[in-house]
Amino acid sequence: MSTLTLAGRNHHVVRSHNLRAVLNHLLRAGVISRAQLAERTALSNTTITHLIDELLNQGIVVEAEHGGDGVNGNRRIGRPRTGLQLNPDARYAVGVHIGIGVLRAAVVNLYAEIVHNNIISFDPTLPVSRVLPRIAKLVEKTIAESGAERSRILGVGIGASGLVDYQKGVNVLAPNLGWRDVPLRSWMESRLGLPVTVDNNVRAMALGEAMFGAGRDVGVLAFVYGRIGVGAGFVINGQPFRGSGAGAGEIGHTVMIPEGGERCKCGNYGCLETLISEPVLIREANRLAYSKPKGILAQHLGRDDGRRPIEQVFAAARAGDADALALIEVRARYLGIALANLVNILNPELILLGGMFAQGSEFFLPTAERVMRAHAFAGLGDRVRLQPTRFGWRAGVIGAASLALSAFFYHMEGA
Repeated sequence: MSTLTLAGRNHHVVRSHNLRAVLNHLLRAGVISRAQLAERTALSNTTITHLIDELLNQGIVVEAEHGGDGVNGNRRIGRPRTGLQLNPDARYAVGVHIGIGVLRAAVVNLYAEIVHNNIISFDPTLPVSRVLPRIAKLVEKTIAESGAERSRILGVGIGASGLVDYQKGVNVLAPNLGWRDVPLRSWMESRLGLPVTVDNNVRAMALGEAMFGAGRDVGVLAFVYGRIGVGAGFVINGQPFRGSGAGAGEIGHTVMIPEGGERCKCGNYGCLETLISEPVLIREANRLAYSKPKGILAQHLGRDDGRRPIEQVFAAARAGDADALALIEVRARYLGIALANLVNILNPELILLGGMFAQGSEFFLPTAERVMRAHAFAGLGDRVRLQPTRFGWRAGVIGAASLALSAFFYHMEGA
């Protein structure tokens, strides 16, 4: 098992704090001079020199030509200075996204760029004891195929469905998989021989965007993901917000129709998930197609072309099918109301949509944004940027890998 030696648990707290500050500035700056590092971190030139020398010796930092602004924004004239930047391939992390019936794994570098990835499907009704070995095998396969030296693997981040106890690494409850109290971290660490960190998958996606995507330098970020279930993840001032019971973000189980609503898998009635999740849209699309067997929607749903049913619904909408467009419009309104409630509670600067909401963003986003702005309190919605994730399908594995990069490199928990 290999971790970043500079961040060992026995290192002095102050030194670890200084190292974290340097690594994070290197991540955000791209190329930066020693003088700029000292200024931005408020560390002495001597401290910066000692830390950078050690990072250079480890191969984590490399020197690069740097012709940018000098200290206090004064542009230097003459030959470019020698700057510093992270060596992205000095270390790697593994991200595992546990979806409902699908497992994705990827090896990424220090910039969360995917080096290699794999995807497999599984029967979501399988007992967890049969799924865990598949996850471990997928991780091993992905590492082997990536060509990354195992000694350079910092650790594994796992994004799991439902409630996750982050401190214990336990998947407390995943209603759509029927999992309860699954010790993901301890099981995977014993099997893989690598450090493992686990969090809710949508919270991981939010962290990935905050560290490496559209959410960099955003104070309050919300990520809303829709697929088999609906969830949200929040990052506040660079830190994931988990709540007192690790349940922050269960937006899919906010009750929208308390009386007469459809029963949710969580046991309640009228949850948001029963209104805007992928299975609900597919069920309603099939009902509409059955009523108009010669319509565009029925034609698309009837094609055996390897696409997911939701992709066929979006294709019908793009072809101008009125029923498909109306179906999405209604669901987008519910999404907009949920986002308005989210704005009133969290007051985020940026909301990112993932999963099918990003996949069909040209249909969901305009209506959801309009409704959100109309129903948010005192114009708060007007200040929010709403956009699809930049990472697309990669959001899950990049987010999961970000858990590992954060825990074992950029923030180094326990150091």
